[in-house]
Amino acid sequence: MDQRTTSARPYARAAFACANSAGDLAGWSHSLQIAVATMAATAVRDRVAHPRCTVDEAVSIFKDIGGEQFSAVFSNFLTLLAERGRLPLLGEILAQYEQLRRQAESRVLVQVRSAQPMDDAAQQVLIERLQARFGQAVDMELEIDPDLIGGAVIRAGDQVIDGSVRGRLQRLAREVAI
Repeated sequence: MDQRTTSARPYARAAFACANSAGDLAGWSHSLQIAVATMAATAVRDRVAHPRCTVDEAVSIFKDIGGEQFSAVFSNFLTLLAERGRLPLLGEILAQYEQLRRQAESRVLVQVRSAQPMDDAAQQVLIERLQARFGQAVDMELEIDPDLIGGAVIRAGDQVIDGSVRGRLQRLAREVAI
């Protein structure tokens, strides 16, 4: 397992626990997204990583950008991350937080790679079918991959549904080779 994943886990759990006890899962998600976007800026990343940058300076950079969207508890969370040198883990913390949030809200993340763009009606039909299959609400991420030739590959957690033409051709080639 990746060191960043392991290091971020307790902070993601703590963030989720704070958000859940405040009944503000969506608010914390939004605040984390702002913090991740802030940290992604090269100037911010370089400033925060500088040895002369104090914890207060680092947190104030985030507070200046987040403004009133950051609750006092979230600001304290950022301070904790800064004190422990964990601000670079914000992206991984967000990813793990979102996973915990989806579990709490009985939602599943589904990644769909399709050969062609899907219109809104086709997306809605696919979402409804996936919700029926998984018994949970579906958050869908779409990606276009012309190499699939046709169809789509659907990934939900460790489950993969390969309905692509390329996948069918590969299966056919394996069967013929036997």
